[in-house]
Amino acid sequence: MPLHVPPAPAPALRTVLTALGSPTAVREARTPSLRLAQGPVTPELPLPVHVLDRITPAGASATPPAAPPPPRPAGCRFLIRSGDRAVAAADTMLTPDGWAFSRFFEGPYVTATELALRQAETMQQPYQARLLSVPELYMLTLWLHGDCAADGATGHPAATDLLVPLAPAPPGIAAHRPYLVTELLPVLTHRVTPAPLLSSPA
Repeated sequence: MPLHVPPAPAPALRTVLTALGSPTAVREARTPSLRLAQGPVTPELPLPVHVLDRITPAGASATPPAAPPPPRPAGCRFLIRSGDRAVAAADTMLTPDGWAFSRFFEGPYVTATELALRQAETMQQPYQARLLSVPELYMLTLWLHGDCAADGATGHPAATDLLVPLAPAPPGIAAHRPYLVTELLPVLTHRVTPAPLLSSPA
């Protein structure tokens, strides 16, 4: 399989397994699909999560669009599988005291992540799977990194990496279409560039 998912940090996986084994944690998670799942549920596909906190507006920096600011590692997200599909996801985060469970959740991004991973498995070139969040645009992408041996918790998008926007994507950006970083970043930069102020009529 050309798609490579980095192994989960063992302490992060333990926090998710502990939460799944806690009736209180599952009940308070407000994820009906997880509570109603029949049979065992298992955490799979631990994806490193990175956050692009700031997109530089066009014209505000000499940094070329092909060199985005480095994203911030934010944790690890597991898909929670029941039977043949993912019914929820679990987020973990690295704290000063080590890995900690953050939350269970469900919704469109769970289904979209599973779909994007299946699509990526059909690609000819091998990639390492990560998630890249763009909070300024309320956007989440599957980040397909070209260096499969890299540490999944470090690094920045290379010009030849692919970003696959997950549904729901921002208006005008096609969900589940692979974009080169050099192709998508200028679009994102344009989205956060303030519109020029119209001058008052004389």
